[in-house]
Amino acid sequence: MTTPLVRRRLVVHGTVQGVGFRPFVHGLARELGLSGYVVNHTGGVTAEVEGAPGPVQAFCERLVAAPPPLAVVASVAQQSLPVLGGDGFAILPSEPGAGRTGVPPDAAVCADCLGELADPADRRHRHPFITCTHCGPRFTLVTGLPYDRPRTTMAAFPLCARCAGEYADPADRRHHAQPVCCPDCGPRLRLDHGGTAYGGAEAMAAARSLLAQGAIVAVKGVGGYHLACDAGDEDAVRRLRAAKGRGDKPFAVMAGDLETVRALAPVGEAEARLLTGPRSPVVLLRPTRPPAVPLAPSVCPGSPDLGVLLPYSPVHRLLCGLPGDPPGPPLLVMTSGNRSGEPIVTDDADAAARLADLADARLGHDRPIHVPCDDSVVRVRADGSSLPLRRSRGYVPEPLGLPFEVPPALAVGGDVKNAFCLGRGRSAWLSQHIGDLGELATVTAFERAVGHLAELTGTRPELYAADRHPRYRSTAWAHAHAGNRPLKLVQHHHAHIASAMADAGLDGSAPVIGVAFDGTGYGDDGAVWGGEVMLADYTGYRRCAHLAYVPLPGGDAAVRNPCRMALTHLRSARLPWDPALPPAAVCDEDERRVLERQLERRLACTPTSSMGRLFDAVSSLAGVCHRAGYEAQAAVELEAYAARGTAECGRPYAFALRGGRAAGDGPVLIDPGPVLRAAAADVRAGTPVEFVAARFHLAVADAVLAVCAHVRRRSGVGTVALTGGVFANAVLEQACSRRLAGAGFAVVLHRRVPCGDGGLALGQLLVAAGSGGHGRASAGCRTEGGGRVSGSARQSGRG
Repeated sequence: MTTPLVRRRLVVHGTVQGVGFRPFVHGLARELGLSGYVVNHTGGVTAEVEGAPGPVQAFCERLVAAPPPLAVVASVAQQSLPVLGGDGFAILPSEPGAGRTGVPPDAAVCADCLGELADPADRRHRHPFITCTHCGPRFTLVTGLPYDRPRTTMAAFPLCARCAGEYADPADRRHHAQPVCCPDCGPRLRLDHGGTAYGGAEAMAAARSLLAQGAIVAVKGVGGYHLACDAGDEDAVRRLRAAKGRGDKPFAVMAGDLETVRALAPVGEAEARLLTGPRSPVVLLRPTRPPAVPLAPSVCPGSPDLGVLLPYSPVHRLLCGLPGDPPGPPLLVMTSGNRSGEPIVTDDADAAARLADLADARLGHDRPIHVPCDDSVVRVRADGSSLPLRRSRGYVPEPLGLPFEVPPALAVGGDVKNAFCLGRGRSAWLSQHIGDLGELATVTAFERAVGHLAELTGTRPELYAADRHPRYRSTAWAHAHAGNRPLKLVQHHHAHIASAMADAGLDGSAPVIGVAFDGTGYGDDGAVWGGEVMLADYTGYRRCAHLAYVPLPGGDAAVRNPCRMALTHLRSARLPWDPALPPAAVCDEDERRVLERQLERRLACTPTSSMGRLFDAVSSLAGVCHRAGYEAQAAVELEAYAARGTAECGRPYAFALRGGRAAGDGPVLIDPGPVLRAAAADVRAGTPVEFVAARFHLAVADAVLAVCAHVRRRSGVGTVALTGGVFANAVLEQACSRRLAGAGFAVVLHRRVPCGDGGLALGQLLVAAGSGGHGRASAGCRTEGGGRVSGSARQSGRG
């Protein structure tokens, strides 16, 4: 008896284009003896299969269980259809139309391609643009959907006959790999040095030779140009640092292989997976002292961490060298191709103009980069979980699942370390790292990136969200572009807490105790907030505690000069400016006199509760950093000392907690006065700096525990979210987490998005949707600008 046939249609959503999904479906159907077709469309992939019930069911199961390496199957809708008959299985041309599907992130070159790259017998031997369906650029070269070669920056490179054959062969690893190419069909390298141009293999050999001789070379990568030099050459590193105007901000280094990385620092399993995986971010490691490979002191002065990455593109692999190549530097500084504060360079003509006086030579190529995408930066915790400090190449535009549905919306993020966020339904798309919006060129890059991601996701915002700071450029942009669509202004630290909640998948049905520590955020009272403890959900927040206010003399001038912040904190604690203390000694008499007059008269002295500024102050007080050349330098260098002193530092300092005792009182004040008095006494007594730093870090953690315990007693809330840029500090985050967990709190940490301003837009999106009536009902904390208080918040009074 003949088995009756069945036919089934499957509509697949997710990251299913540009990842070899159609060839995978084709091969699976042929293996199971099924007929039908598969086709791309702007909403995803549709497949129809016909055959015996058993093979059709197996097809449906394996489609979800074992997709290609870069594919992400978000959902599959199935429908039974009448049997049509026919034989064979076809891949049909892509269908145009409305909708959206996931475009994959750029992926590091895979092992198969690396093998071919190094094989003299392979026709792609040393081809700088080798790729297949499992690796290579995607996000940075796609110009529209559906994702096919004509809608990428490879459209200008016609396939040669052999590449076309591979592209058309469903059994080939390069079937429908849109960036597929070879030495015959391009793209091509070009090195410009001293008025001479080199091409092809000669260009790469000359670039490697120049690096070995101490030159700085601008290198066009996947998402933009890098500036590279020998990381063991102190003169070259110093010259690069001066050219970029980077101060002492640490450089990342690229190592040729994992063995070289292990010679620099201990590498755990989680770090190794990140370094060698398809995302291939910069991974922060704690280096051994001294490292076993040459590393110039100026690569990462004062930092506890060294950022390391492996060659993730064939250009980088060739630059580091293949077996048999002349010896080159074992480590290369690999930093973004720009001056500090400017967007990364992607255009070749722009590179010739903007990088000419930063680099001795320029290694470029003729494949355009459609959108810039800087390297991602990740830190691995002791438990193996990851904290992305910059979420960009390798992660974007991968969607983030949301705890409730949101309308089509755009959250524009902050002004520093900007990243924006588009949302729709249960998905959000956090953009690549844009940078600081202080330059017109960065604002232009922001606008282009918004348009590109909106096109790829099919999102047309009906709701806008922005920071409440009245002078943020991102907020001004949102006002200018929202038109008659609603614009929700979200308090900075509330957005941080909402970001942490969304990162953890919390739906907002219960509030959390949010500990939001950073450098700057606009407060409800016009002060600069930054040491905040809030009872919060997506609809609102209540300020339960904060660091006691001190003046911020001169705004940004105080940020650039931690010594002034130290003197300000000492004065607020009624401590004299003892010349024996480092900040008083480093400021000359005129600077001290001007600062004293400014503080007495309260001239340009906005009050601040910033925890970031307190870290600056203690860093200077301990003699670590008095003048900051980059954001958070003083705190980063203080952490380096604390990491060495935590185990043996003895008794921590202690903050005083004031107020908040009765239902009618205001927020608890976290008074740093006792900490400053104890630290100053230790400094005068000659206590080792690492002990001063460690005692301060542990004091902050003790204060967090004490305040959270206070809020829990008043509210019954037992979940704490740690967020804000200060929690990029591994010593502090670990100390807080251990204390809170030991006291029975559920601790929420960032794992998918940055804890700093790079994750701010996700929180803005959820708050705008949740408080605007778009999200699910929640605990009902006080909404911004309103006075509603839920039962749980009402029981806690204002503490």
